[in-house]
Amino acid sequence: MKLKKADILKALENISAPGEGQNLVESGAVTNIQVFGDEVEVDVTIKNPSLQAKKKTEVEILKIIHKEVYEKAKIKVNLKVDAPAKPKVNQIKGSPIPGIQNIIAVASGKGGVGKSTVTANLAVTLAKMGFKVGLLDTDIYGPSMPIMFDVALEKPLSVNINGKSKMKPVENYGVKLLSIGFFTQPNQAVIWRGPMASKALNQMIFDAHWGELDFLLLDLPPGTGDIHLSIMQSLPVTGAVVVSTPQEIALADARKGVAMFQQEAISVPVLGIVENMAYFTPEELPSNKYHIFGKDGAKNLAENLEIPFLGEIPLVQSIREAGDVGRPAAMQTATPTEEAFEDLTKNVVQELVRRNTDLPPTEAIKITTMAGCAAVKKK
Repeated sequence: MKLKKADILKALENISAPGEGQNLVESGAVTNIQVFGDEVEVDVTIKNPSLQAKKKTEVEILKIIHKEVYEKAKIKVNLKVDAPAKPKVNQIKGSPIPGIQNIIAVASGKGGVGKSTVTANLAVTLAKMGFKVGLLDTDIYGPSMPIMFDVALEKPLSVNINGKSKMKPVENYGVKLLSIGFFTQPNQAVIWRGPMASKALNQMIFDAHWGELDFLLLDLPPGTGDIHLSIMQSLPVTGAVVVSTPQEIALADARKGVAMFQQEAISVPVLGIVENMAYFTPEELPSNKYHIFGKDGAKNLAENLEIPFLGEIPLVQSIREAGDVGRPAAMQTATPTEEAFEDLTKNVVQELVRRNTDLPPTEAIKITTMAGCAAVKKK
């Protein structure tokens, strides 16, 4: 028996398109019908991606053609799914901590590039500008912030907040600080697997009384591992700053650090790259610059990745000495070092303002002016 295309179309009008309120023909789901004697090939595209909807549609097509057109027809159904793509939104992940407006992760793909030094000086500079600042040392295996802030012998106190016992961060130089280093001995190694380290980190995040903060800085460990993923799952990270030195061996890992934040599953905006140890300036020749590790490496990387370049920090002996004695170098007033960290901090804040303007303001604040250091909730 020779079948007619018109008869098949009429029969298919009796089948509803899954979830659309129209029949297969009206909705445009039937894209093609080919007839060869008693053989029929039907091309159908539906928008419901579920296995149940696909199977149901295929069975109904077979049944209706056998019933309404020809019971011995040989039918082939080519069924495709064209589900509407979900709009990609810049979603802030994690559970917000009441009172904390912006969370900035400072990361590096590689150790030894001075990330903790940059984080400490960034925190101190923000505090000098009048912001309320907290710093969480998330490097479980190599915490350094207690030494850099001259509080290595301090211990967080326990405070009662709404009937619950919370840790009160140690404070110095206007920065509230928590680190695993407060809970271990100086010569004690932390030998924990990933889940144990992540649990300790969550305790320092959610069992702490941070109070009202404009910024919480996260000093991340090197690499792209358990701690980083735990942070992204636990906290609504507003943006990330990546630190690198100019040489290629450090830049290779900095690329990975940027790529981690740009992964679709993580999607944390990268505020920019900092070039640390950009050049060496001897104290007796302050105008001389010696590019020991190469020149403009991180700056060029930022351009290649199309992300902001936040600034360069020189390799100066006083920065290392300041970190060792627990008084961050940004506190050295009227020095090129202070100026370098101030420029960096202003650029970070500027990029944060831009990020908070471009993304939904759910977890963000708008910084209205650098002069007054005002931080107000974005309406």
